[in-house]
Amino acid sequence: MTTLAPPAARMTETTARSGGRGGALIWLTLPALLLFTGFAIVPLIGVLALSFTTWNGIGTIHPSGLDSWTTVLSSPDLLHALGVTFLIMGLSWAIQTPMSILLGVFLAPHIRYRGLLAVLYFIPLLLSSAAIAITYKSLLDPNFGIGSGLGADFLSQDWLGDSTLAVGVLVFIVSWQFIPFHTLIYQGAVRSIPKTMYEAALIDGAGRVRQFFSITLPQLKYTIVTSSTLMVVGSLTLFDLIYVLTAGGPGDATRVLALDMYETGFGKSLMGPASAIAVVLVLVGLALSQLLRRLGGRGDESQQEGV
Repeated sequence: MTTLAPPAARMTETTARSGGRGGALIWLTLPALLLFTGFAIVPLIGVLALSFTTWNGIGTIHPSGLDSWTTVLSSPDLLHALGVTFLIMGLSWAIQTPMSILLGVFLAPHIRYRGLLAVLYFIPLLLSSAAIAITYKSLLDPNFGIGSGLGADFLSQDWLGDSTLAVGVLVFIVSWQFIPFHTLIYQGAVRSIPKTMYEAALIDGAGRVRQFFSITLPQLKYTIVTSSTLMVVGSLTLFDLIYVLTAGGPGDATRVLALDMYETGFGKSLMGPASAIAVVLVLVGLALSQLLRRLGGRGDESQQEGV
């Protein structure tokens, strides 16, 4: 005859096992926590402290109180850079999100020819931003670019010399480069949706368009929030592509916040104001991330419950 342990003994044993798992989990996450602290938290604290100083990047660092913050916050360049950043961010999101969702849905089924297309779609993701910028800058040259070679007047415009065209070209290149990444995210999310939901909808007579809007999109709710957060953060830190392609021009039409920070710090040797701009960049990114998280609802909801 089997004798069961008293309830108190069973609870003690369960608590001990939970404590052991908790301790093991802490040890497993400790390396990642140390790396995050060393490469994210400590530099951020250093930049915040540097924003209250005067430094040219070489000489002695002198405390200056709120001088750097006063200079940055009172400058019209900050608002202009923020406006350009939000403009590129909004246009990029409006193009990348629907295209990525449609491509992700198209590539989700395990069909051979679609797998081949997926490989072709992901090629832009393998290229560096600097190489892409140099290539497009050569192709769009009004004198020696693709327009001149093909004899097409439409393609021979001064794409990077006109402020409106330069922003449009920049948004197009950013979308072309990063749509494959977000397509990969949506492709995995679509494949995780239970097939029984589509089978039930098919029995009810729902066509593919109705299934897309009634099943696929609601089930992609949290994936859209995640993808949008990555797009927002990526737009805030967009630098190398713009620096090589337009250098912020023509004039300051494409001078985003990250480029403004670089030009202030390394172009004008004003590390204090540049650090203040960097802190503003971090705060804007955190605020937008939290906003997207709230718009997406609670993270502990079951995704299979829909919207």
